[in-house]
Amino acid sequence: QVQLVESGGGLVQAGGSLSLSCEASGRTFNRDAMAWFRQAPGKEREFVAGLRWSGGYTSYADSVKGRFLISRDNVKITVYLQMNSLKPEDAALYYCAVDTDTYWPPQRDPKEYEYWGQGTQVTVSS
Repeated sequence: QVQLVESGGGLVQAGGSLSLSCEASGRTFNRDAMAWFRQAPGKEREFVAGLRWSGGYTSYADSVKGRFLISRDNVKITVYLQMNSLKPEDAALYYCAVDTDTYWPPQRDPKEYEYWGQGTQVTVSS
């Protein structure tokens, strides 16, 4: 059974940084795409960043490119999202997700992802 457990959310001032973690278990993720999505109140869930576990190739939404960094730790089986220069519009519930059918590039449609974590809240004060 696949489990994804996010952590690291919190309250930060605009311009600050946060690092999110997603501990994954329950399968071998070598051929999976893993991604971070976010959803703000009243808005649709949107793709933030994706990673191919094997090789560590990455992809980003234009809105976070240059500010966010997705990475993984093969030993801890954990995916990270380092968020820098945070803006009020980055505030949302952030989710980690796994797509077992896509190798690369990561799908940006959340419906393509089979497994989801419970989410971690990011709040950015202006």
